[in-house]
Amino acid sequence: MGVDLRQPGPGEDFVGDYTAEESLEELAELAEGAGAEVLGQTIQARDRAEPATLIGSGKVDEVKAWAAAVDADFVLFDNPLTPTQQRNLEKALDRRTIDRTQLILDIFARHARTREGQLQVELAQLSYLLPRLTGRGIALSRLGGGIGTRGPGETKLETDRRRISIRIDKLKADLERVRSTRDLQRKKRTAVPLSTVALAGYTNAGKSTLFNALTAAHVLADKKMFATLDPTIRTLELPSRRRVLLSDTVGFIRKLPTALVQAFRATLEEVTQAAMILHVVDLSSPHRREQMREVDRILGELDAADKAQLLVLNKADLVEPDLAAAAVEAERMAGGRAAVVSISAARGLGLPELAAAIEAALPDDPLAQERYLIPHDAGDKLHFLYENARVLEREDGEDGVRLLVEASQSVRRRLEAFAVPEPASSTR
Repeated sequence: MGVDLRQPGPGEDFVGDYTAEESLEELAELAEGAGAEVLGQTIQARDRAEPATLIGSGKVDEVKAWAAAVDADFVLFDNPLTPTQQRNLEKALDRRTIDRTQLILDIFARHARTREGQLQVELAQLSYLLPRLTGRGIALSRLGGGIGTRGPGETKLETDRRRISIRIDKLKADLERVRSTRDLQRKKRTAVPLSTVALAGYTNAGKSTLFNALTAAHVLADKKMFATLDPTIRTLELPSRRRVLLSDTVGFIRKLPTALVQAFRATLEEVTQAAMILHVVDLSSPHRREQMREVDRILGELDAADKAQLLVLNKADLVEPDLAAAAVEAERMAGGRAAVVSISAARGLGLPELAAAIEAALPDDPLAQERYLIPHDAGDKLHFLYENARVLEREDGEDGVRLLVEASQSVRRRLEAFAVPEPASSTR
């Protein structure tokens, strides 16, 4: 059962491009993705939320009777519930009450496969649950599983705040180590002359399907929301035979819990550190504009709004060709993107054009001349230069091989420890 409270902000409509019914449809899709059966839904329009229960007392009685009649296991609210509202509603409705945030956390717990993903989900769950421990010890001890109870501590949530806080601190420390390790891995990658291109987009926009189509990978591509949580990186060869690294990441959604954005910051750094972002959009969705704004908003939170961005209008095979062409033209006229491409990842349509657009839009890796002294025992570095740069001069000496090369910035960065000053008497 879902309950949605219509409460517009200053100068806004209720939910942007989403009607109340459509917002609940998305909530129902989330719930079904978590394994629930939706038994019914209801909407209440109010000028302001009721501080104690979010909805009015009459609506509380109506929902209680309705939930009892259908024998609902829990009541799901589209709006975020404060700890007080959640406790009051559970007491008044005599059944578990969860909100959209807790549902998303549950879905993330289902789909986290790597140790890093599991740590991130647990941190987000405990951060959400900590302020809700007060006064819920008896109720929490009765939770035996199901949506809203999956993950950390379904049998230990009655432990005191101090132990929960200690666990949160431990998770943060573990994730900081993960972040450091990922940073080292990223530095090793950037030492090689390969730029990283990150996929970003609303959940279920087709990012993983596109990732598989471009790289021949086998990442799970599922219609369920948040099928991909853990980042995957593969090599992509562009038309000029230049190679880049393509990164697939978690999808975004409206009202994405702040705790999740913070917890998954280590994973989402693949987006912030990328040379360019492929913003994948479901062209067939009636809410693509709203979804695009939400993705742009979260990219802003991650300080990635200024990244070069290529807009990929996916699922073009599901709309009329003239409508797809009109959408591409409209986005090009709107500006703010390096390029706009219409594709169908599922059918492999438009992928050559997309690869060409990626290459054309990638930030330049400028060439410049540099002098190096490569010791005789560093033959791998000498080989690397000959493979990835143009050698203009070479002089073999007792202390090593002196070279003047023309190389890209990424190659020069990798060999900066071997760079030597330009002789004072020479000019380039």
